[in-house]
This record gives sequence, structure tokens and C-alpha cells, in this order.
Amino acid sequence: MATIRSLLFSLFQLVTVIPVAFLSLLCAPLPLSWRYKATITFPAMVIWAARVILGIRWRVVGAENLPDGPAILLSKHQSTWETMFLMAHMPREMVFVFKRELLFVPFFGWGIWLLDMIHIDRGRGTDAFESVVRQGERKLAEGRWIIMFPEGTRTPVGSQGRYKSGGARLAVRTGTPVVPIAVNSGERWPKGSFHKTPGLITVSIGQPIETRGREPDEVNREVEAWIEGEMRRISPHVYRT
Repeated sequence: MATIRSLLFSLFQLVTVIPVAFLSLLCAPLPLSWRYKATITFPAMVIWAARVILGIRWRVVGAENLPDGPAILLSKHQSTWETMFLMAHMPREMVFVFKRELLFVPFFGWGIWLLDMIHIDRGRGTDAFESVVRQGERKLAEGRWIIMFPEGTRTPVGSQGRYKSGGARLAVRTGTPVVPIAVNSGERWPKGSFHKTPGLITVSIGQPIETRGREPDEVNREVEAWIEGEMRRISPHVYRT
């Protein structure tokens, strides 16, 4: 049964992604807010289909911690699920930081190009981060939130990757509070797996962490401590310690 559900879910994504991609392209001449609403139709549909077809439910803990102002969200990353969820269900437009090469991926790359997100040209070395800062300042001034995954990639359930300091550095440079997020999506939607299982995903949002006048490494350690501690609270059964 789980295999059939996963197959139906994959087919749903296949038949919806191309029409939404073309809808997004048709919205290219429109203002950014309109393009954003059109493009996030797909992630919203995926989250809906995951609930209806796969039985993957979700709950948000700590939504009251989201600030009414600029923020950089630093999230645990176990699955594709939170990438979709954060775009579709946060109260502000989300801006991802991604490799410039992704702009050339058909459909997906076109969509993120239309959303004016932050791209990194890694070939520029140290200048790449300065470009991220300039882009980030502009996005934050527009009232958008930046989302980054400190571990850099999806991590297996019950594991912990190395927390990179890029998000904390950007927050310190821009004087923006950091909001840590723990999410145990990998238990329902495992990394790299076709099979997905029904159940509840918890998205836990921590209190904003002030960054002004602080060192990036200090901020990064605080983010890591909160996220990993919260992961052990919401999913104690998958951690040995």
C-alpha cells in the first residue's frame, strides 16, 4: 500500500510541475509578489498531496516566535518536505540561497530565477560572500525573509552534520535576528527514498537570536545548540544521546 501511495504521489508531482512552471513563466512580466504567489502554487500542492495521498500530517510549534520584521531562518534539513513547506506556509516571501548553476536547470531553475532569490557564484571566491551580503540586504529591505540550511545538505534521521557559519555571518553582517527551526521530516519523507510513510511531522520554531555586536561563530554555536537540542526533544526515539 505504501508503494502504491508513493507512486501516486510521484505521478501527481509529475503532472503538476510542468503546468505550474509554464504558469510561472507567463507571470514573468508581472510584479514579484504575483510571480511568487504563482510559483509557490506547486510547493503548496505538494504539501497538500503529501497529506491527502501519503497521510503526512504536520504541526507547527512556536509560530508565535516568528518576528514582525526582518529575519534569517536557519533550519534543520532532513528532507525535500521542508523546502516545500517553508515556501508555502511561512507568512512572508522566502528567499533561498543557492548555487548559480541551478538557474540553468529546466523548470526548477526558471522558477527560482523569476523569484529573484540569492544566487552564489562560487567561482568568485571571497567576492561571492560579499555578493550574498549585498543581495541579502536588498531582500531583507523588501520585507522578505531569507532561509538557509546550516548543515548545507539533507542529513539522515538521527544524525547531525557540520553547521556552517554562512547564515550566521550573513545575519551578523546585516544585523538581522536569526530564527532557528527544528524539523523531523526525514522520519516520514526520508532523504533519497522513493517510499514515504504516513505520520506527523513537527516543525518547531525557536525564539529569535540577536546577532548585533556578536561574532558569527558564537551565533552559529547557539543556533546549533538549540536546533540539535530541540531535535532530541521532538524525536527522542531516533537519537542515542
